[in-house]
Amino acid sequence: MQQTLLRAVAALCLTLALTACSKQPSPFRNAALEDVKWGTDFELTAHTGERLRSTDYRGKVLVLFFGYTHCPDVCAPTLAKLTQLLKALGNDAGRVQIMFISVDPAHDSPAGLKQFLAGFSPAFIGLTGTAEALNAIAAEHMVFAKQAKDGRIDHSGMLFVKDTKGRMRLLIKESAPIDDMANDIGLLIRERS
Repeated sequence: MQQTLLRAVAALCLTLALTACSKQPSPFRNAALEDVKWGTDFELTAHTGERLRSTDYRGKVLVLFFGYTHCPDVCAPTLAKLTQLLKALGNDAGRVQIMFISVDPAHDSPAGLKQFLAGFSPAFIGLTGTAEALNAIAAEHMVFAKQAKDGRIDHSGMLFVKDTKGRMRLLIKESAPIDDMANDIGLLIRERS
């Protein structure tokens, strides 16, 4: 009886050790997410004035960036980096959609977003809506945004990346190297599952 128990324990330990050794490291260079329940679909007004649903872009990798047009520090450099990212992706750039989602509904009208984004890539989509809608979408995506005393809006600068099926898959710091961003987004573009 003791020998059988010892063999069973040894077999279990060996199985656990082999399973731990066989687990592949993540191929992503940024923070990979699995089976998260937040970051669901949304509908807002685009910089063109048309209503847009995130589900309209199934089949593309979505890169969401929450910010505002009068941001003095993070937003413009991040959008410039995203412009470089699309260039780095080459032919795959058409399989990616960058969405700039306003956290400042009082000032970011569709026309204001259109003018602001004109300095970056024509492929970008600016999105705005009511304060209630934008606050709900920001909360659903775990975005911090709060009006500061000096009129600025303190907000998180993270990029949120959804795969071609609309599942939240990556968090990318705005300071990440373009090569790392292109690597990870390229992996999502080529996924089959």
